[in-house]
Amino acid sequence: MAAFGRHRLLLPILGWLLTGGLVGRAAEPAAERIFVGGTILTVNDSQPSVEAVAVAKGRIVAVGSRADVFARRGEQTEVVDLAGHTLVPGFIDGHSHFFSLIDVQTQALCASPPAGPCRNVADVIAALERIRERRKIGRGEFVMGFGCDPDLLAEKRFPTKAELDRAFPDNPVFIVHVSGHGAKLNSKALAAYDVTAATPTPVGGVIGREAGSQEPDGLLFETAFMPIFAKLPSPGDDELLAILESGQDLYLRAGITTAQEGATMKHQLDLLRVFADRGSLKLDLVALPFITEIDAVFAGKPPANEPDYRNRLRIGGVKIVTDGSPQGKTAAFTTPYLTDGPAGQKAWRGELSFPQAQINDWVKQVYDGGATLFVHCNGDAAIDSLLEAHRFASAGDPTKPRGTVGIHSQFIRRDQLEKYAAWDITPSFFTLHCFYFGDTHVANRGAEQAASISPLKSALALGLHPTNHTDFNVSPLDQLFTIHTAVNRQTRSGVILAEAERIGPLEALRAITLDGARMYGEEAKKGSIETGKLADLVILSADPTAVPAAEIETIEVLETIKEGKTVWKK
Repeated sequence: MAAFGRHRLLLPILGWLLTGGLVGRAAEPAAERIFVGGTILTVNDSQPSVEAVAVAKGRIVAVGSRADVFARRGEQTEVVDLAGHTLVPGFIDGHSHFFSLIDVQTQALCASPPAGPCRNVADVIAALERIRERRKIGRGEFVMGFGCDPDLLAEKRFPTKAELDRAFPDNPVFIVHVSGHGAKLNSKALAAYDVTAATPTPVGGVIGREAGSQEPDGLLFETAFMPIFAKLPSPGDDELLAILESGQDLYLRAGITTAQEGATMKHQLDLLRVFADRGSLKLDLVALPFITEIDAVFAGKPPANEPDYRNRLRIGGVKIVTDGSPQGKTAAFTTPYLTDGPAGQKAWRGELSFPQAQINDWVKQVYDGGATLFVHCNGDAAIDSLLEAHRFASAGDPTKPRGTVGIHSQFIRRDQLEKYAAWDITPSFFTLHCFYFGDTHVANRGAEQAASISPLKSALALGLHPTNHTDFNVSPLDQLFTIHTAVNRQTRSGVILAEAERIGPLEALRAITLDGARMYGEEAKKGSIETGKLADLVILSADPTAVPAAEIETIEVLETIKEGKTVWKK
């Protein structure tokens, strides 16, 4: 009996050795890298701050105390001393346009400080002249610029068609508004696309006219702009691929490990697949085919997400646009702007980009196929349109979780935000507007409505998981300034837009990490520093939760790590 008792005592010990004890430990791979020696913000509520993190084979294998994590140290383990800096999860891009990497490298930067150099009309023309010289643009070839904000120029206007004609008598000129929803063209550019006095203004579009006539003055917005924008000349495919190769460092230097191509055309998607299949992508990229492209992209089949990445690229949803931009005064509102419309319209409210019946049909098509829906909507009338289309397409159950995202949702009313919460619609907010365009919104929409933009605090209080974004290239790729504007909500002139909507830096960090991953349905493998998740990490120069709120914007990205490997380092 005594011998049997001894054996019975040994059985559980033997089981421990075989499953979770010495044998199990021996089977665990040694860490390839261990991060220690600084602040580590996990964005994991159950373990918010730890001493060390170990990674191996692209994943996080240990998180916790220094002693526990160093148990995974092997002979080949690289110990990364954070030297007092801060480790956070890799940033998840809430909304941007990856293909804008082409524009920023081939077009003139016509933005105003701090995003660009242009303070007046002469600066814009000079920037266009510089790009003509740098890219050796010949006679008859397009000269293009991006990022122009007439409200920030001394003259409070675009260069006129006549000014552009004088400066560029041999070239068509195309200057994209900072919103990306319109442009100013010279006479040669208008002629190239046959825009004349006889051209009717399309539904949902704006064509500026010379005073007292129907002659176009070069200003095009929305549906008058989109078809022309889609036909603009671009570099050849080989040059495009080379630009994407080098240009993706703009995302990596911003700490972004998952990016978005937020309105993808079929040809762009084809190029991105070539780019990915070459093994050139250094980050994960989620493509959102534009609604007009779905037959071509999905070969006539119902639109659906690709569940897995192929060489770091996947289709993650479908994009629909319901209105324009508030700074361009083409966002659709239920009440008039306080200033005239972009073409001088009186009592202007903006317009939906497409008829409601068309939006309804598109949303139903996306829902029936099972793809995630991403809808651009800025003004409250456009948000009403999204909600109506969602109700129409939901087969009697608008509360059924579908993962729908309201991109921007900036001027959302309280009743609309409550419907977002009830109907499981995620707002992807844009707090950078507080700084870049807040003063413009006050002038155009009034102080009360302008103050309510991107109400992150209210959304969180309702149980939503809002994300935040740059909409690159509308705003620069700067994730720390995205956090800064969510925390401070301060305009260029120093006005605070709704102090009650300020959130804490950890909440702001969550919006571009864990909640960003949740928006893509990837929260099980991204967005926080937890064992088993991908080792997507960023090293910052300082802790955004510890510095004064006004200094968050000064924090720098020092290193970006994708699946345990450094892909960018300052």
